[in-house]
Amino acid sequence: MGLGPSPGSAQRRWPTSSTVRRPGWLHSTAVPFEPIRTERLILRTSLLSDAEAAYERRRLPEVARYQDWEMPYTFERAEQRMAELAAMDGPVDGEGWSLTVVDAAAPERILGDLYVGINWGGRSAMIGYTFHPDHWGRGYATEATRAIVRYLFTDFGVSRVESSLHPDNPPSARVLEACGLVFEGRTRQSFWVGDECSDDMLYGMTGSDWDAWCNRPRHPPGRVELVPVTADNRRAVSGLVTHKSQERFVSPMLGNFRDALVPPSLDGATLVPWYRAIEADGEIVGFIMASEMSEAHANPYLWRFLIDRMHQRRGIGSAALDRFEGWCRYQGATAIEVSWAEGPGSPASMYLARGYEPSGRIDDGEIHAVKELSEASILPSV
Repeated sequence: MGLGPSPGSAQRRWPTSSTVRRPGWLHSTAVPFEPIRTERLILRTSLLSDAEAAYERRRLPEVARYQDWEMPYTFERAEQRMAELAAMDGPVDGEGWSLTVVDAAAPERILGDLYVGINWGGRSAMIGYTFHPDHWGRGYATEATRAIVRYLFTDFGVSRVESSLHPDNPPSARVLEACGLVFEGRTRQSFWVGDECSDDMLYGMTGSDWDAWCNRPRHPPGRVELVPVTADNRRAVSGLVTHKSQERFVSPMLGNFRDALVPPSLDGATLVPWYRAIEADGEIVGFIMASEMSEAHANPYLWRFLIDRMHQRRGIGSAALDRFEGWCRYQGATAIEVSWAEGPGSPASMYLARGYEPSGRIDDGEIHAVKELSEASILPSV
């Protein structure tokens, strides 16, 4: 199943065959579904009257671009599908089922739909979604997908939820990642729609993954430190991982270790790496690497910065940068250089908010920026 061209579409494959969970194998027949209400949405069973809205969004080329249906998408097809869904009370093993997503404040306003395919006697579920382009970029897909994942694990009792997407669709990958699904692999030339073939990016989440995701720390840490990488913490450091979609902007740890061992060059000078693990309340949660100041390159250059996927959105990145900038000041640096790639999920906004100014230079497609530093009188904890 491939998620569409933005965070608003997702359905490629239609399968045919901290919580107490009911075992999924109990659900080999339909389970009556009660509407789910989130902060802004209602997820309800589909009605025959939903056919017009389904046709209006699914016939659009930008919606269908990475989906599993061939174009043109007709009203008759939408009407037939809605009639099938209206006859279903809930998800059924071996059959594809869809929910209609409406605006909770105006239930007559249809935003999109969610797909659920149940397999293996109710033990596993495949999910997807399709939203009208008018509603892309507002977090609706993430809010709705998060709600259906919760339902599938906690109420329906599956042991696994999975999805897949087209490799050219990172915005939809970010939706799955925001719901805790983990990238599991890429199959080559494995998905066909008509005469067109593409790779497939596979995502999944088990019950234990779900528990870990729900129970991950979300509060700002009391203390963030930059600590040396040692024999005692190297395994924890090597196990750090971002979301797959973030690898466009953040090198995985294997690349970080490679560059620490064989540093690249900048402006014709080989960088001298300075690196630290990021520790939050005693737990290894990230990694930072910069160049030492040298005659060949006077300013520290920050070229590796990673916060583990389970610890993002806790303010750790900002706190770690505070520590790093303090270390640079203490070393006598008057400026810090960074670079970033543009695109959804880029760290550009973080650096810009902290006063890093683009220099007008572009290195290997990345924006180069500089921040001037003020003096510091205390030794930072690094």
